[in-house]
Order: sequence, then C-alpha cells, then structure tokens
Amino acid sequence: MTATDFKQNGTAAANDKHADASHDEYQYLNLIRRVIDTGEVRADRTGTGTVSIFAPPNLRFSLGDSTLPLLTTKKTFLRGIVEELLWFIHGSTDSNLLSKKGVKIWDGNGSKAFLESRGLSHRREGDLGPVYGFQWRHFGAEYVDCESDYTNKGVDQLRECIRKIKENPTDRRIILSAWNPKDIPLMALPPCHMLCQFYVHLPPSDRPEQKPKLSCLMYQRSADLGLGIPFNIASYALLTHMVAHVTGTDAHELIIQLGDAHVYRDHLEALEVQLKREPKQFPKLRWAREDINDIEEFTYSDFAVEGYDPHPSIAMKMSV
Repeated sequence: MTATDFKQNGTAAANDKHADASHDEYQYLNLIRRVIDTGEVRADRTGTGTVSIFAPPNLRFSLGDSTLPLLTTKKTFLRGIVEELLWFIHGSTDSNLLSKKGVKIWDGNGSKAFLESRGLSHRREGDLGPVYGFQWRHFGAEYVDCESDYTNKGVDQLRECIRKIKENPTDRRIILSAWNPKDIPLMALPPCHMLCQFYVHLPPSDRPEQKPKLSCLMYQRSADLGLGIPFNIASYALLTHMVAHVTGTDAHELIIQLGDAHVYRDHLEALEVQLKREPKQFPKLRWAREDINDIEEFTYSDFAVEGYDPHPSIAMKMSV
C-alpha cells in the first residue's frame, strides 16, 4: 500500500480522534497520523523513501513524579535505550561494545561496507568516528580511532552542563551539542538528535525549601517516527532524570522539537497497526541506588522501571 493509499484511507489530521486526548503519548500518535495524511513524499539517503513534514509543533512530556515516557502502544527496547545512553555518556564510539551486549542498533552503520560507502575504509568495523559520545565528552579534540585515550582532551560538555546546573542555574548556555561541522565527514552517521538545552526552574522565593526542577529541550534535525523517535524520547527523558539526580534537582519536562519528521514508506502498514492502539499509563523510574553522585557511576542495573505494561512489539526494518 502506498502513502497515497494511506492518505485516502486515513482520518484527516484536523479531525483526529486523539486530538483532545490528554495522555502525552497521543502527541506522538497524532504526529504520525498527520505525517501519513498530509506529508510530502520524498526521496532519502537510504533509498527507502519517506513521507515527511517539516518543523511540526513540539512534543512535551511530563517527567514529574518519576514519570518515564516510554511508549506503550508498542513494546520499546528499554535495555537497548539504556545501554546506548550509557555508551554515549562514557564517550564511546565503538559499536562493537554495544553489539556484544546484544544491542545491535549501530551494527548497520558500523559495518565495513557502510564505512566504505562513507569514505571511511581505513576504519575497522565498528569504529563509528567522532559521533555523539565523543562530541558530548571531547568536543574539539582530534579524533584518531575508537580505541584511543581522549582523557582531558577537548571540551567535556556534559560535565560543563552539570557544573552550570549546580553553580549557575539561570545560565542560558547550558547546552550539549553533538553537531560539529568539522567532524561531520569523519562520522559514520551525522547526529540526528543534535542539541539539547537544560533549564532550571527555581523554587518561589517564599518556598526556598523546594527543590529546583530540571527541564530539557532537544532539537532533532531528522526524525524517524517509527523506529527512532520512541528511542529518542526515552533516551533524553532518562538523561534528564540522570542529570537531575546528580545535580539535586527534580526532573520536570522533556520538550522535543523536530526538523524533518518522517515516516519510512516500508513502515506505513506497521504504524497503522500502532495507531489503532490506546496508550497505557507510563511507567515510573526508580533508582536501585540513591547514592550516585557522578554521571559516570550509573550502570544498567541502577535503572528500575516500574509499571511498564506495553502493547506487543511491532516489527519495523531499520533503513541504513
């Protein structure tokens, strides 16, 4: 079935049955419906083809009361999301480290054939170049390979964000950027979720005993709504919870602004199945250990997600 068929058969975006629903997940479902119904059919880098719109209204997810916006209309690969995030935080660029843990999401982009297609044939398989984690922890350092030691090289943006939240919470430059034009040619894949900004909500002057609250705004230039965005929502929600924990703040809200928001044409039928499902309550995030004071101390076993009862998973092919 083509995108045109879906546009003819789908519900018009303006009359979307979910338009007045209050559950945060409906924002995501409504966006998919809008893209399928009104999007522009476009060619793309992978050759798969997409249906796309540009710069839709932002998505806002409450993180209060330990809420984790892990999508419920299909089962999401939580272990993969957590392990990838920890991999970013440690500045790693070796996809083999994730693959050995059963997290295969970077295998396609780290294959020898893909690296050769990007003009990176000198790299060993799995060496992705200066991607997300390298930029977060070593921005500006000269990249050699995924096995080199970059300790104290480049700008540690993540540490700087944490320091500013603690020491200068009204700073308007609490920014974490993965977009480094100089390094783009060296990357297996340029960053899709390319920048985020943290904002500290200070307690009212008459309530000094209240903890500050922490929000995060993330900008994503390219958004695969079927496979990527469920990962990205959960990942930045988890990052905000983690940063809040080590800065003595409470996670408050995640806001996501998308650029090219698209549905791959081979995901259309699977997404129509997902759109028929009703969201369930989001789970809660608890820490197995409360005495974590450093962002690098978190391990997979520290993430206790309670009450996650999603609909079954829906298979979708990843386009590389």
